[in-house]
Amino acid sequence: MIKILYEDNHLLVVVKPVNMPVQEDESKDLDLLNALKEDIKIRHQKPGNVFLGLVHRLDRPVGGVMVFAKTSKAASRLSEQVRNHEMQKEYLAVVMNKVTPAKGTMIDHLLKDESTNIVSINSLGKEAILSYELLAYEEDKSLVKIDLKTGRSHQIRIQFASRSFPLYGDQKYNEEARTGQQIALFAATLSFKHPVTKEFLTYSAKPVDAYPWNIFKYD
Repeated sequence: MIKILYEDNHLLVVVKPVNMPVQEDESKDLDLLNALKEDIKIRHQKPGNVFLGLVHRLDRPVGGVMVFAKTSKAASRLSEQVRNHEMQKEYLAVVMNKVTPAKGTMIDHLLKDESTNIVSINSLGKEAILSYELLAYEEDKSLVKIDLKTGRSHQIRIQFASRSFPLYGDQKYNEEARTGQQIALFAATLSFKHPVTKEFLTYSAKPVDAYPWNIFKYD
């Protein structure tokens, strides 16, 4: 069951489940985009193909708030907000060790190896910027709030890992992660301008009540 946070004739805002691909991949597992199209078709009794525009993405293991466009006009206007960094994305993450300083900005250049799907810090790559704040520290793990300024592939994961704060359960960038652990990264808040009414909208969700999230007390 996919949780719907908001829906009108132009938008659909949902909470993406963890470990569900956003769109069809080589695994052929059910993906979020097709699941939502089918849901809209059934709920609204729509004949034929349902249009649903994908304007931003989350890595398969990551859950959290996403917005989809229900018209091509909405898709175009939302995509423009993404390109212009006007769509605000706030994440929560549990990382290893105590993050210092407690608040700051990370700026790197990231390069993706398409053959291995691994991202590295490289001066030839694209600029990646985020700001963060330490919210809590328990059991040698830090709960951090992240304001993502640029949406590069694996950006949060590699920027924290390169500073000795790898994400809990990250199978790609945390050498101590064990098989079966779930990466502790969640898209907690999404803010954007409605493509038609121009109203500024904000939607939030919380990570599941499970380890390591549940060792922290937070709103």
